Amino acid sequence: MGRPLRIEYPEAFYHVTSRGNERKDVFKSQRDREKFLTYLQTATERYGAVVHVYCLMSNHYHLLLETPEGNLSQIMRHINGAYTNYYNTKRNRTGHLFQGRYKAILVEADEYATELSRYIHLNPVRAKMAEEPEAYRWSSFRAYIGESKAPEWLKTGFILRYFGSNGKVAEKEYQRFVHELLGEEGEYSLDFSTATAILGTQEFMAAIEEKYLVNKEPDRNLPELRKISKRLSLEAIIEESKTCFEENEQLSAKASIYISHKYSGARLKEIGERFGIGESAVSQASKRFAEKIAADAELRNLVEKLHAKLRNVNV
Repeated sequence: MGRPLRIEYPEAFYHVTSRGNERKDVFKSQRDREKFLTYLQTATERYGAVVHVYCLMSNHYHLLLETPEGNLSQIMRHINGAYTNYYNTKRNRTGHLFQGRYKAILVEADEYATELSRYIHLNPVRAKMAEEPEAYRWSSFRAYIGESKAPEWLKTGFILRYFGSNGKVAEKEYQRFVHELLGEEGEYSLDFSTATAILGTQEFMAAIEEKYLVNKEPDRNLPELRKISKRLSLEAIIEESKTCFEENEQLSAKASIYISHKYSGARLKEIGERFGIGESAVSQASKRFAEKIAADAELRNLVEKLHAKLRNVNV
């Protein structure tokens, strides 16, 4: 299996995750989590990392990280290496702590940072570790909504600016934004846990491919390079859905929303604007249609054929 693709350049943003070997816990105490946070701090001091969002779970962590100096590998060697040394020394053990290499998805921040931050901050809720994100101590969410003081190394301003120029108003609006998906069982416009090597618009991916991947010699990264493909456009989804469900306009619209939500990579806001509904309505409509598919084998077969046709058109 090829190693994960790394595209590094100045001012790049990444969604970084790293799991414990065999999915075992890597944080077993309050001290462990506190120590890990100190390595995030030293990564900003020594290597210029910018930490926008973090969440420490039990057997893994999430970061939204910016690299002004284009040195992601150096930053991650420091964070994971220093923490592994601490953990092994404390527990008199040897060997790897984390499972393989960390996963880093290159992110088009202006398009996806807010939704990605929401996904990260809701991790403890999806894992049943807290009923609300503000009840979980080991994420940056409380700092985002003004319930705790943000450490100097945590930069909340980039994301909060999307929610207003007034600090307090932005904090309240961000809290409302995250709470919109409480109880939705992780309904997002894109599954950030399984996204491919690049998360962005078609224009962003094309620009990255042209600048960093064109004429790249086949190497150990080739399997990951094959994952980078154009995402389904909303217009293509709508047109193919009309063809598939030509006798049922209402069903065609529902199928279009569902496939757009699950597979297009478009933001909830973008999907909602295209169909004339709100962001939360997109999630609800997609969820209801998924339940309908689960109960209706004939409909499920039609939707699967529609999705397969769209993938073939997109190749």
